[in-house]
Amino acid sequence: MSFESGSVSCRMFFVPRALPDDAVERFASQCAPALESLKDVPIQGWVGGRHLLDRMIQEDNAYYGGYLRLSLMQAERKIPPALLKAEQTMEELAQMQATGSPALSRKVRAEIKQSIVDRLLPNMPPQLKGIQFVYDHTEQIIYADCVSEKQLDAFQIHFARAIGFALQPAMPDSAAMRLCNEDIQDWPPSSFTPDVDDSDASSHPGEEFLTWLWFVAEQERGGFDLDGQAVAVMIEGPLMFCMEGDGAHVTVLRKGSPLVSAEAKTSLMSGKKLSQAKLTLTVNDQAWVCTFDAREFVVRGLKLPDIERMDPISRFQERIRLMNEFRRFLLGAYTMFVKRRADASQWSNEVARIRQWVQDRRAAH
Repeated sequence: MSFESGSVSCRMFFVPRALPDDAVERFASQCAPALESLKDVPIQGWVGGRHLLDRMIQEDNAYYGGYLRLSLMQAERKIPPALLKAEQTMEELAQMQATGSPALSRKVRAEIKQSIVDRLLPNMPPQLKGIQFVYDHTEQIIYADCVSEKQLDAFQIHFARAIGFALQPAMPDSAAMRLCNEDIQDWPPSSFTPDVDDSDASSHPGEEFLTWLWFVAEQERGGFDLDGQAVAVMIEGPLMFCMEGDGAHVTVLRKGSPLVSAEAKTSLMSGKKLSQAKLTLTVNDQAWVCTFDAREFVVRGLKLPDIERMDPISRFQERIRLMNEFRRFLLGAYTMFVKRRADASQWSNEVARIRQWVQDRRAAH
């Protein structure tokens, strides 16, 4: 998976200000060390976008199709666990036989393991990993394939170290502030079921948004209008429901027809909200399909609309344009949600409709 072809898994980052004119030189000054320097401690640094050994960062390999495209490369040596265990067991058996001892102490076993690591590790081939990003300067947005928290932390630290300022991951709170100047910390909890009081409801805004989007998909003509465009929404399984508090916190529904299952109805009625689901957005016969993590605003396995045959650079440019369209539709929906959520009277009416939707689902199936 990458930004050049196939499906895309990524986070979006708001860029608070334009990158400096010498951005390429700044990244180049913190390029990845040569693999020859790799010992027993991982090394990492920036490389060009062509491959993970593209260490000489210059304008021609930092930009592709007009977009800044680089990767944070990490290299380390690892001993395969099965090999390490086999070597350790052989050495322990040999030592027990030589000493006539039926067992070895923990200290001796640790010393044997360390000696094996010291012997094998320098001969292990380097293992390379990368976090690629694409920067669209006209949109002031970055897409980076750092979906785990560990990857996110590493990417943010190294980016800020190179450029001199921090990026802002697009998450429910930052997106609400940037798009609507709305502080979601002020939002009171809101229950989507008559069986749970507001005070006991899960209050994560991302989960409220995805559950609301499910409601929109089924109740508001299957979608919403954005700048004169009709955006159709479809929610599909696997579904992950979450609720903070006592009892089962997470329910995951994978097989069969999870949207109309008894378990889905039970989850909604018990106060759980949708945390992750397969999301399809369709506009003018073009469809964007992904698994959307509402808590983190992480997009996994995003399938872009089909692209006609074209040269690699033009294809890359078209893929980034389609990613920008997906972001516009997704954040456009989130903007609609935030505006309704921030208006107390409008939200009260919305919640009443959602509760009725939940009740009708329970009664109908």
